Amino acid sequence: MNHRGPAVRSRSLLLATLITILPLLLAMLISILPLLPAAAQNERRPMGVDDSFRMVSVGGAVISPDGQWVIYSLRERDYVEDKTKTTWWLASPDGATEPFQFIGEAGGSGFTWAPDSRSLYFSRQKEVGGKKVNQIFQMPLMGGEALVLTEFKESQGSWTLSPDGTFFIFRKTEKDEDLDKEVKAGYDHIYVNEGPNGQGRSTWSNLWHFDPESKEMTRLTEREWSIGGFDISSDSKRIVLSARPDNLRNTGGLSELYLLDIGTKEITRLTENESPEGGPVWAPDNRQIVFRAVSLEEWDAGNGDFWMMDTATKEVRNLTAEHEGPLGGPLFSPDGRYLYYSGGWGTARYPQRLEIATGRIENLAETDGLMRVSSWSKDRQTIAYSYQDFTTPSDLYIGTLDGRSYNQYRVTEANPWITEEIELGSVEVVQWQSRNGFTIEGLLHLPPGYDTSDPTAIPLLLHIHGGPAGAFSNSFSVTNQVWAGLGYAQLSPNVRGSTGYTDELMRGNIQDIGGGDYFDLINGVDAMIERGVAHEDSLALNGWSYGGILGGWTVTQTDRFKAASVGAMVSDWTSEFGPGFNYDVTLWYIGGDPWSNPREWREKSPLTHVDQVTTPTLVLHGDNDTTDTPAQSMNFFAGLQQHGVPTRYVRFPGEPHGLGKMKHQRVRSTEEIEWMQKWVRGLTDYEYPAPPKKEEEKEGEKEGEGER
Repeated sequence: MNHRGPAVRSRSLLLATLITILPLLLAMLISILPLLPAAAQNERRPMGVDDSFRMVSVGGAVISPDGQWVIYSLRERDYVEDKTKTTWWLASPDGATEPFQFIGEAGGSGFTWAPDSRSLYFSRQKEVGGKKVNQIFQMPLMGGEALVLTEFKESQGSWTLSPDGTFFIFRKTEKDEDLDKEVKAGYDHIYVNEGPNGQGRSTWSNLWHFDPESKEMTRLTEREWSIGGFDISSDSKRIVLSARPDNLRNTGGLSELYLLDIGTKEITRLTENESPEGGPVWAPDNRQIVFRAVSLEEWDAGNGDFWMMDTATKEVRNLTAEHEGPLGGPLFSPDGRYLYYSGGWGTARYPQRLEIATGRIENLAETDGLMRVSSWSKDRQTIAYSYQDFTTPSDLYIGTLDGRSYNQYRVTEANPWITEEIELGSVEVVQWQSRNGFTIEGLLHLPPGYDTSDPTAIPLLLHIHGGPAGAFSNSFSVTNQVWAGLGYAQLSPNVRGSTGYTDELMRGNIQDIGGGDYFDLINGVDAMIERGVAHEDSLALNGWSYGGILGGWTVTQTDRFKAASVGAMVSDWTSEFGPGFNYDVTLWYIGGDPWSNPREWREKSPLTHVDQVTTPTLVLHGDNDTTDTPAQSMNFFAGLQQHGVPTRYVRFPGEPHGLGKMKHQRVRSTEEIEWMQKWVRGLTDYEYPAPPKKEEEKEGEKEGEGER
């Protein structure tokens, strides 16, 4: 893979060279063209399912405090072995130093720069007493051996380096040795929703102080609580943290903010309400904090706001009351005048800056794609960020905040084979009108070479995102490109309930799940048919999680779709009340509970109306899913079979809400493709190409062919 393109020579020299050699090159090309293999002469090929396993992912970028270096990871996947290899690289932001692998094959995680930018801290497993335990290492910037700073006998949990670089704060789970002995003796029963336990066994979490000089680990808190995010003040004297008094699935609203004095271990409660606060960060004055919450009065749905609190007086003010859209990852400027954060609008994401005194918000970039800042220099002038859009795979860039393009440096080119081999589809942002005056926006993905000026009606695949508080963004997607290569138009709507727009849109499906959001889908499909892009007799849909729920609901309400794929769904809200999480359903999307509001809980369940389904439906679910439990898919599948609807249920052993194993991911993709090709296009014998094989298996097949 290439990290940087070749240097560009002067145009005059290049032009003179071309004039001299161009005739010779043309003659050589004409002479060898008949000898080239057919693949070399053909145009680029469509994207395939197995290309997803060739993709190299760039991530973990952390820029040094002085802005002079950035460390990042390259993640490569091996489908045959179902393994992932991660390597760590170091680069200079201006490109003066060619990127080089900084950490050896032993690897590491949690890379953190020392305040002086001269070394890096990270975690790595080390064998202790026959078992692997995470230890903290320090690696000098100029190379050499990594120094192990800890000799823990057991893993201590997550850690954060203090701003002055003199100590670490660990968030570790409590170890109950007596309970461990009982479990080993066979007494492994669980008291559900008692103590720290939820539906499964759990533990409390607390904070500890570790001094790398003395090697002393000191306990800072000793409470029965679950700690969320925390931040250390710039003077390294206090910690602000969020925590709640249990580990239950539906009590996130109990999260409150606390102040911890590291020296005295004194804890002060900062908030006490029915609304969850999270992500607290310190202002440079070591007195004020900023946190994120939707409301300070109730657990409400919305994009959320940034709130500033004076920790001495506990006075709070909303910094973004007039703002709409996403907010994340707040970070102060050194002088405390500005708050930098990840923002954007609609299907685009980019960094923004808030002036604390005036509330004025400034966009720090202009893009239609996804620009995600992963790290900032100490002076907030240099940033490490990834960029991607539908036709641009994600890569790492270094930039400055004045926005001048020649100050933006591309660090990686992780997947050059895509532009060399693949014929990509296109995308455009589309809008349509829906019920209750809502304007709905989405992405229209089109096959390679599709002429929008003279549209032809082709099969349309409707994608439904997870959430409901999720959204489709203008990002590179192998899955979308595969469908484009197969000749499908695709519509990805951000229906009411989606993030990234106004709070009004996000709250648009309150006590109306399966109502307005369903019509947002149908009206979008109608808009694509009217435009001439979609063929009304070749419609299909798919979705996962909330996408599977709304997809399952949709096929109970209309017979317009020729095929459907629903994954990790909930088909019956009442039977999911105990096994799954339901705070969003009880608070917002339906309201009440199965006893106070039984009619709506039954009416809003796809299983109630399964006898109305005629659409051939593929059902997918992970066996270890605790978000939406697998019995929900089993019930829907059984109902479809009971009423003679063509269906197939594919279970994935050991998988949680999202599929982790590469082979399972491939099965999900190929099963969906074969299902759509069969029921939308009538290709009853369609089979997706076989998966990659080990080299020895390929050799064995060749030998077998020779024997036959």
